[in-house]
Amino acid sequence: MPHNTSNKARADEQSVENDALVAENASLRDRMLRALADAENTRRRADRTAADAGRYAIADFAREILTVADNLQRTLAAAERPAFGAVGDIALIEGVRATQRMLTQALERYGVRKIEALGQPFDPALHEAVLEVEDASHPPGTVVRVMEDGYTIHDRLLRAARVAVCKRRTEAPPAPAATTADSQSRSPDHSD
Repeated sequence: MPHNTSNKARADEQSVENDALVAENASLRDRMLRALADAENTRRRADRTAADAGRYAIADFAREILTVADNLQRTLAAAERPAFGAVGDIALIEGVRATQRMLTQALERYGVRKIEALGQPFDPALHEAVLEVEDASHPPGTVVRVMEDGYTIHDRLLRAARVAVCKRRTEAPPAPAATTADSQSRSPDHSD
């Protein structure tokens, strides 16, 4: 029987060793799957970063070009004043308009879009309020004037629109009701 006991001890030892190997295998498999998932996440993040870099690489350049667009717009606004009007001036104005259109189209091809702010509700994510004005023809909080156009590049803000916003209307507190004695004491007929 000693032979039988030693076989049983050996079988128990192999069973324990086998269980340990199975547990170690499961642990290694879990670590491998986590490492693969981590590598896949890193690859996706790198792809996203590269795509964003390509998509927004011109942001600094576009920001600089916007000053050119602003100056073209100011030139057109000045040229459209009544002092202009000669044939040569009209041709110049049309040339500046054509240049402005070409610049706008070039910016749009690269995802730069003008923010339409006039008449819109004030949005601090897109607009920078530089002043408030009283204007009964617009609801409070509405953009009533655009001083400098804002732009987005794809889905990101490139430059906020600088705007004037209609003030919130403040209700005047009701005047306190005057008592009869007070009104008589203030009466012009009443002599002191």
